[in-house]
Amino acid sequence: MIREFEGATEEEAIQKAIQELGLEKEDLEVEFLGREKSGFFKKGPVKIRIHVDDEPQTEETQEIRGDAYKPTKEFENQLIEFLTELLQKCGISAKVQTLASESGRLIFDIITNDTNLFIGKKGKNLDSFQFLTNVYANKLLGEGKFIKIVLDSENYRSRREDTLIRMALKAAQIARKTKKSQLLEPMNPFERRLIHTALSEIDGIHTESEGEGTIKQIRVFYTGENRS
Repeated sequence: MIREFEGATEEEAIQKAIQELGLEKEDLEVEFLGREKSGFFKKGPVKIRIHVDDEPQTEETQEIRGDAYKPTKEFENQLIEFLTELLQKCGISAKVQTLASESGRLIFDIITNDTNLFIGKKGKNLDSFQFLTNVYANKLLGEGKFIKIVLDSENYRSRREDTLIRMALKAAQIARKTKKSQLLEPMNPFERRLIHTALSEIDGIHTESEGEGTIKQIRVFYTGENRS
């Protein structure tokens, strides 16, 4: 499904999409379409395009929506016990500690000597452990409440974001220089949104997602058009 939204700013347009589609910001794949011209002194609205997978989701593959749950210490301990046991069964000895606890979100840091095994290639194992923990956490809560669990280790997610943005900026430079589109590596929806956002304000650069399913690639084009 593809939908278009507009607002005074890109963030306002994204918030409209979140409210209408009933999704969270990290679930959206945003494509910046530019700002419409509206005379010499007045800026027109910013337009974005939202890509949403049409594949039906089951209770196992989507977050249970409802009121954001403020985690208790008992709830945190249940998840720490679950994660510790899950990792042990996978041959990973680790200590799980809470980094942040807030309404609707709980972040855990995994301290282990088996960091490479835990994270996996380009974070695939990390994302899988996070997915299983989210399923378990929201089943504990039942219907009417939800919480998002985030797992990290050695600040991997922040480092990964920096790497992706540098890669995207380099691809944009190459596309501008060679006038040939550049295809980036396969990424999940959250990572793709980072790329779309990072390149959205660069004059003459346009991005599009290619592929089917959750994991897709982004193609970076040079259009030569100014966004102003």
